[in-house]
Amino acid sequence: MNSEFMDALTVIEKDKGIDKEIILEAIEQALITGYKRNFNSAQNVRVDIDRENGEIRVFARKEVVEEVFDARLEISLVEAHDINPLYEVDDVVEIEVTPRDFGRIAAQTAKQVVTQRVREAERGIIYSDFIDREEDIMTGIVQRQDHRFIYVDLGKVEALMPLNEQMPTESYKHNDRIKAFITKVEKTTKGPQIMISRTHPGLLKRLFELEVPEIYDGTVDVMSVSREAGERSKIAVHAEDEEIDPVGSCVGPRGQRVQTIVDELKGEKIDIVRWSEDPKVYVANALSPSKVLKVTVNEEEKMTQVIVPDYQLSLAIGKRGQNARLAAKLTGWKIDIKSESEAEELGLLDEQEAEELEAFSTPEAASTDDVAGWLSDDDDDQY
Repeated sequence: MNSEFMDALTVIEKDKGIDKEIILEAIEQALITGYKRNFNSAQNVRVDIDRENGEIRVFARKEVVEEVFDARLEISLVEAHDINPLYEVDDVVEIEVTPRDFGRIAAQTAKQVVTQRVREAERGIIYSDFIDREEDIMTGIVQRQDHRFIYVDLGKVEALMPLNEQMPTESYKHNDRIKAFITKVEKTTKGPQIMISRTHPGLLKRLFELEVPEIYDGTVDVMSVSREAGERSKIAVHAEDEEIDPVGSCVGPRGQRVQTIVDELKGEKIDIVRWSEDPKVYVANALSPSKVLKVTVNEEEKMTQVIVPDYQLSLAIGKRGQNARLAAKLTGWKIDIKSESEAEELGLLDEQEAEELEAFSTPEAASTDDVAGWLSDDDDDQY
């Protein structure tokens, strides 16, 4: 190695942010191993690299003893005094043993160490960049797929999307551009590993943040999300300012904002409901698009009993129980749904009470089941 090599390390230090001293110390340690391997040496040695001109020297380290039992590790006091009369027993003497052709080994070793350190530094930079993007959304390009993963290029790194994180309604082809939610960033021996998802509820939340300025700036808050990817989702929103309609903000003029998200999710239906600290109101809203006549709350068991009109029972429960299941996930309350006639038979609701609760029957929510109507309506102030 020479001064040009030292200059190259200085450039690497500036460009890659790797301390030159750390690289040199790593090269010195690697050269010790290389010396012992190539010259069949079992002695203790120290490798020194001149920080100015890059000159490499190898020194054997021997302990000063009265009587030598292992000449590779020890030196007699008499021999030590020939070098320097100040040496005493138990001191360590360094004798230069630099091999004639050690430069070739040193150059090869230095190249390997520098390459490895640069690779580690680049991996560290990528990890630092992506650990801050965990639970965020990114756009990537599909590269390939096998029986376990779809590999998506995120620019600096290739992310993995497992089969269970892929939407069942989607098929992915090479060079497809997709938005995905970063679920996990890990350090591995092969570099940072990025796991992504198209089914995670966080993807829906981030998509609303991108499309709805009021959510992005904090005027409207996303309180909860429940999702069965590819089929239906529910999102609960809230605004501290009573003059702001959080549901209408998410829907957008003629449903344009929510329609953009529906298109991104390949037709997944989305119910946007108004959050409420009153569990009765919240559960009623969460069962959108069904109407609700009455909600009874059991605080101890965190359970609600919901009464709906007879003709709304199947809508409230949903296909294969999906609507009720999503509402329960969204609110965190167990939901027992009964029809109006069944409730009257059980004495849970009389006719007079049903009439009094008529105003309660329309939930504060919007569903993309009605998106075609929004898009065709000329009145932009519908929501």
